[in-house]
Amino acid sequence: MTTINNSIQLTGRAGNNPTIKNLENARKMARFAFATSNATTNANGERISQTQWHQVVAWGKLADVVQMQVKKGRQVAISGRLSSRNWEDRSGQMRTKTEIVLNEIHSIS
Repeated sequence: MTTINNSIQLTGRAGNNPTIKNLENARKMARFAFATSNATTNANGERISQTQWHQVVAWGKLADVVQMQVKKGRQVAISGRLSSRNWEDRSGQMRTKTEIVLNEIHSIS
């Protein structure tokens, strides 16, 4: 049996146009917000939709693909891994951010 370690696959919509940064050594980074939704029916028969927001980051050539394909509202399928980082902000509070580091992306619409 193959072990799947820290792998995530989601289909949803881009919440914004990607932010592109050109870094040192000709590296490129792309970030965008990503929304996934689930719809359920409650006890009264009412349809309830819940949306969760995720932050996605892509590096290198994949950042180029994101820059060309991802636009606000476009439906995409992504796969990647979860990455969390901690830091202390300017006021001395500890912060944590979890984001999806992209491995693959497919445009659906």
